[in-house]
Amino acid sequence: MSYNVAVVGATGMVGRQFISILEERNFPINNIYFFSSSRSAGSILKFKNTDITVEELNEDNIKNKKIDFALFSAGGDTSLAFAKIFVKYGAIVIDNSSAFRMDPNVPLVVPEVNGDDILNHKGIIANPNCSTIQAMVALKPLYDNYGINRIIYSTYQAVSGAGMGGFKDLEEGVTGKAPQKFTSPIAFNVIPQIDSFLDNGYTKEEMKMINETKKIFHDDALKITATTVRVPVYHGHSESINIELKTSFNIEDIFNLYNSSNGIVLKDDISNNIYPMPIDIAGKDEVYVGRIRRDFSLDNGLNIWVVADNIRKGAALNAIQIAECFIEKKLI
Repeated sequence: MSYNVAVVGATGMVGRQFISILEERNFPINNIYFFSSSRSAGSILKFKNTDITVEELNEDNIKNKKIDFALFSAGGDTSLAFAKIFVKYGAIVIDNSSAFRMDPNVPLVVPEVNGDDILNHKGIIANPNCSTIQAMVALKPLYDNYGINRIIYSTYQAVSGAGMGGFKDLEEGVTGKAPQKFTSPIAFNVIPQIDSFLDNGYTKEEMKMINETKKIFHDDALKITATTVRVPVYHGHSESINIELKTSFNIEDIFNLYNSSNGIVLKDDISNNIYPMPIDIAGKDEVYVGRIRRDFSLDNGLNIWVVADNIRKGAALNAIQIAECFIEKKLI
């Protein structure tokens, strides 16, 4: 069986990744439609060597296409304006923005972690924040096998997480040009701010990680704090995660657990200076884990280092895996 698929925000960074990954994974497509704002409508994108004209996103261009899956990455305002229109005409919307993530009626899904949550959908599935997605994949084996009391996130996030504007700020910043996207120069610098600050002193990005982790694990009792930092790297988010487990562990068992976990590549051989780095994981689908070591400052403490391609697994791939879950579970 094949499906009609819409890509909303097709000309953007994540939209183009949607198109590429749909091709790579040979997703069962009958018809594919590309949507964008009026500014990009009329441009041509390729899918499997076929030229496809990008259409303006409006209800008239949606209603007669019998779309099965609509993959959104066009910003929260667009999602709020158009997601329910797609649902009205029979589509399942998988949304990469923050618009619906904390809506109690919308599942927030990482397929390796809580894929069964799609069973409770009402037409819209939310894709988590990029930094949350890779953390969830890495934490799931620990949560299931040992339980977790507390998590401390420290992230080192690539400029591509801020879209083409962030990419250009780094590219042009090394030549001395002033930043246009970020509040400060990103070239040769790190910025301890991702998104805007809230009244509690945290940024929106930090609170996203905290709240989304609790929602995905269905565990409001988790104690979590986060510091998110933008670094001068084009692709790939890195995260230092400190975890207090509920039960004791042998460090060798943690290595074995990661070596056999779905969606994870263990890369940890410190005798040969082997550990995950963003320069090595660009374009990869998996979440990479390394620098595994006991935190001796508390009982049942553990440190891990987690790296993933934020535009692939952190956005486009995770959304497409959600669509694949619907097909595998015969829900469509």
